[in-house]
Amino acid sequence: MSAGSTEPRQFALVAGEASGDLLASLLLQGLQARWPDMRAAGIGGPRMLALGFESWWPQEKLAVRGYIEVLRHYAEIAGIRRQLKARLLREWPQLFIGVDAPDFNLDLEAGLRGRGLKTVHFVCPSIWAWRADRIEKIRAAADHVLCIFPFEPALLEKQGIAASYVGHPIANVIPMVPDKLAARAALGIAPDAAVVALLPGSRRSELRYLAGRFLAAAALMLRVRPELRFVAPVLPALRAEVEQLLKASPMAGQVQLLDGQSHTALAACDATLIASGTATLEAALFKRPMVIAYNMHSLSWRLMHRQQLQPWVGLPNILCGEFVVPELLQDAATPQALADATLAWLDAPEKVTALQQRFSLLHDELRRDTPTLCAHAIEQVLQG
Repeated sequence: MSAGSTEPRQFALVAGEASGDLLASLLLQGLQARWPDMRAAGIGGPRMLALGFESWWPQEKLAVRGYIEVLRHYAEIAGIRRQLKARLLREWPQLFIGVDAPDFNLDLEAGLRGRGLKTVHFVCPSIWAWRADRIEKIRAAADHVLCIFPFEPALLEKQGIAASYVGHPIANVIPMVPDKLAARAALGIAPDAAVVALLPGSRRSELRYLAGRFLAAAALMLRVRPELRFVAPVLPALRAEVEQLLKASPMAGQVQLLDGQSHTALAACDATLIASGTATLEAALFKRPMVIAYNMHSLSWRLMHRQQLQPWVGLPNILCGEFVVPELLQDAATPQALADATLAWLDAPEKVTALQQRFSLLHDELRRDTPTLCAHAIEQVLQG
């Protein structure tokens, strides 16, 4: 189809978790600006649905992380991928866009591309951090990769993979100077309160391994500083589980649960205890000091740890090239260690100021007109 065709563009997208939903919704805005009558379907979340996206399966079906956890759900996930591939080959959209979720999307993209369907992968898999073996899979899967970090296109192009830097979409969503007072007013929190945000992850597997540790760490912090306020943004689909965990913990009645609103929580807090993942970059863009934690099944940890290529796991540390914030992973993520590291930020305002300056520079590096750049790159793929 030519660029000037009046026939509506048909795009297919798969975004497998909450962070992918945000990325894909911004990409969809760019596509809609370029092709106002375009249609998009596949698998997506609430932000995508609000833009008219048609989701054929619930996004939560794909929100599984860790080798052991994926194995438990493998049959269902593989079945969804087979059915999705068959439907896409029948309906034949102009382009398939896999948004993050590389374990699901890259194999799907390779199968579609092998049949002649054009494919784009949005968010370069972290081959510069671990799993360098994925480079061959990316080459087979994607006609083009949309990169959210500035150093990635050159790395991919050396391997013969077409790529564009489109900036990090979240950098344009989050204000350069967050309004802490407005966020606190929205949450009913006093301007001078000491606030810690607890973000143990957006997947059930993360909650299983981290939520209890975070709540135990919060209880320890509360013993030292009884005036502390705690907020915890929770996906609505996981709220009942979090409420049960909270009732069984020493923090029952001491944590303000929020339906989503992770950005409000980060804007309102003084520091955050946070699971490794995209949310750590959001915390950095909100200029908030953080303690990054992760814990998973021991076998999953051993397998992933062997493939790690850099000393950092958290995105703020990777992008800054040093440990600007602490990382407490696996056995090191004890409640006492998590509590001590979080309290240390509250007692070191000069270190917080220096960190905020570093995060402001990072924010500026990542700000681009991402929706427009995505749409331009996709148009080039369609014309190719």
